[in-house]
Formats: sequence, C-alpha cells, structure tokens
Amino acid sequence: MIDKQLAKAGWNVNDPTQVVQEYDILIDLPEGVAEAQTPYQGHQFSDYVLLGKNGKPLAVVEAKKTSKDAAIGREQAKQYCHNIQKNTGGLLPFCFYTNGLATFFWDLDNYPPRRVIGFPTLDDLERFQYIRKNRKPLTRELINTDIAGRDYQIRAIRSVLEGIEQKQRSFLLVMATGTGKTRTSIALVDALMRAGHMERVLFLVDRIALREQALNAFKEYLPNEPRWPNVGEKRVSKDRRIYISTYPTMLNIIRDETQHLSPHFFDFIVIDESHRSIYNTYGEVLEYFKAINLGLTATPTDMIDHNTFNLFDCEDGLVCPPLPILLKKP
Repeated sequence: MIDKQLAKAGWNVNDPTQVVQEYDILIDLPEGVAEAQTPYQGHQFSDYVLLGKNGKPLAVVEAKKTSKDAAIGREQAKQYCHNIQKNTGGLLPFCFYTNGLATFFWDLDNYPPRRVIGFPTLDDLERFQYIRKNRKPLTRELINTDIAGRDYQIRAIRSVLEGIEQKQRSFLLVMATGTGKTRTSIALVDALMRAGHMERVLFLVDRIALREQALNAFKEYLPNEPRWPNVGEKRVSKDRRIYISTYPTMLNIIRDETQHLSPHFFDFIVIDESHRSIYNTYGEVLEYFKAINLGLTATPTDMIDHNTFNLFDCEDGLVCPPLPILLKKP
C-alpha cells in the first residue's frame, strides 16, 4: 500500500537514486559499549528514505503494519531524521510515519505532526526545503499599503503574519462587506511571498463572478505573479504562483487522475466567503490540501453543523487570531 502511495507521488521505490529502503543510519553507541557485539549494533534502519536531486536525504518514511497505529512510528521517525542529519551534516529531513491507512507529516522544529492525504512529490519536498532554508522573519516584513492601507487592514494582516510566525496554520478574518477582504488577503499574500514563506497560493471562491473579480484584483495589485487560469484555460497548469478557482472546478481537478495535483501543491489557501460552500461536498478540497488556511467572511455562523469558528480552530464568536480592533465597515 505504501509503495503504491509513494508511486502516486512520483517515487519509484525500486530506484535507489530516488528511494533507499532499509536506509542504514549510524548511531552513537551507549557509553561503556566499546565494540559492536552484533553486526547491527550501532545502526538504525529507516524503512524508506526519499532522496533529493542531489542524492541527499529529503525525507524519512517510517512504516507500520495496517493492524498497528501509525503513531507508534512517530518517535522512531523523529530519531531517524535527527540521526541522518548528524551523519550527513546536511539539512534536517522531513518526517513521515504511516500504516498505509493513515499518513502523518511532521515538519520537525516547525509544526506538529498533521494527517495528510498522500506523500509529497520530489518538487514539493525540495520547495519545502528551500522555503525552510531561505524564509525571512515576518515580524519585520513591510506591508504594501498601496494594496491595503487602511488601519484595520494593516492590523489584520500584521496579526496573521504574527500568527504564522508563531506556527499557527488556521486563521479566520471576519470583515464586513465593503471593507476590502480581497485586497487585505492580496496584501497578505504579497508580504508572505516577498518574505519567502510560500510559493503557491490558492484563492477559493464559490461563484464564477467572484473568481473573475479576484483574478482582476490579483492582476491589478500583483501584476508580475503568474496566475491561473488565463482566458480559455481549462486544464490546470502547474507553473503558476497564484491559482484562483471555484470549489467545483478545484474539486474536479483533484478527482481527475489525468490532472493529478499533489495534496502538498499549495502553501497557502484563502477561502472567500468561508461560511458557505465548505460545509457541503466542497469541504473535500480543504481536506485534500493541507496548507495554511485563511478564511474570509462577513457572516460567520456558530451552528453545531455549520460552525465557521470551529472550522478554523477558533473559539465561538472570536476572530482568529484576535485582532486589536473590530473589523467593520468604516
């Protein structure tokens, strides 16, 4: 099962230039043990190690039987990652543990483990590594006030930037109609991209008319960032930075094997009018893509089955992260 899941992400487990099975990791012997008493003492063996284009370890995959809890491999995988880094002197590998039914991704030293739909591609992992190595502190990143310059917009953006710096992954901004939700999110995306925290962004809307408005807004305020779709494009292109889509379109794309998009393709997702479509089948889109999420809404709901606050890990009735001022139409 795991071999097939890796193959779906483009990894050939039979090619040792891509995947090493039973990867040999040297470890320090306990104090007082002068010589190995068995051929394997002083060694660990990782089930799979995924290699980068330079042949160096990018990720560790610890595999357990389907009858076992995947979490049993959590600390084991963590040890392997740290010991590989110690052996190679390179960057800390990314960490996965799975039983074939449930797979967890652990970006050590950055975010706690989270369950994911599938494995990342080689390009995904190399993008993650580049971002982790080159990103700049967000607390010092300047906000482009030509895009969003009102005081409450700047405070909202700064609040989200601080939350991301503190390793939060879900955010909800409640802003009244007419207060510039789209411009606020574009200025936020601009700051995150300039700081090197993300390369690909998905902006989700629930109507074609809103998609066209968002495309025009991104074209106006971030004209140098490649966008999808251009006029007449039906199939998704994988060489853009800004993706703007309706829920049905993106759902069709992730279900279409011929257009397969990795579950790790996007770094940041903006969900416009997040109180509406995400509660029906289109919630599958957010389940599939495990990125940092920003919900935008003017009318959050707190019903048991349609709770916007719970969806973005906020307490009922509280904007997440808490803002110093009320976001309302000036």
